[in-house]
Amino acid sequence: MPVLTGGPGSGKTTLINALQRAGYARSWEAGRGIIQDQVAIGGRALPWCDPIAFAELMLSWEMRSYRQAQDQAGPVFFDRGLPDIVGYLRMLDLSVPLNLVKAIKLCRYNKRVFIAPPSPEIFEQDQERKQTLDEAERTYNAMVATYTEYGYQLVELPRKPVEERVRFIVESIGRQVVST
Repeated sequence: MPVLTGGPGSGKTTLINALQRAGYARSWEAGRGIIQDQVAIGGRALPWCDPIAFAELMLSWEMRSYRQAQDQAGPVFFDRGLPDIVGYLRMLDLSVPLNLVKAIKLCRYNKRVFIAPPSPEIFEQDQERKQTLDEAERTYNAMVATYTEYGYQLVELPRKPVEERVRFIVESIGRQVVST
């Protein structure tokens, strides 16, 4: 179960979509999905309203995604993982609940985690991504620290077109690309 992490707007979702088109299974990003759902129902579990509730929903979403991935054949690429929640909470100077730490120890991904570096040339805000480029860079640094702390080896993705990033990842995990 390989993870793709990094700051917002660094091309993770575009890359994971390309991996899916190449025939690989994937998870769906918790943060964006939760924001869309909460906005649709007028909920308050949003990063700008109630970051603790938002983090709890992300924890639930990621654990469900992890369980579902165990039933899949072949690698399942994760658009972020449980340690991302720790990095998020720490960036906000919020405490990390023990149940999250327990979940991270219970749900282990591949030891090598792909991390997308900040890319000012592709960064843009949208309805769900309200962070600034500075926040994206701080998020990247938080993910480096958090994933390292939890024993993962980070593999920085090259700042190249998505097709080359797909090849890089596929070669790194030892499988050939079906198509892109």
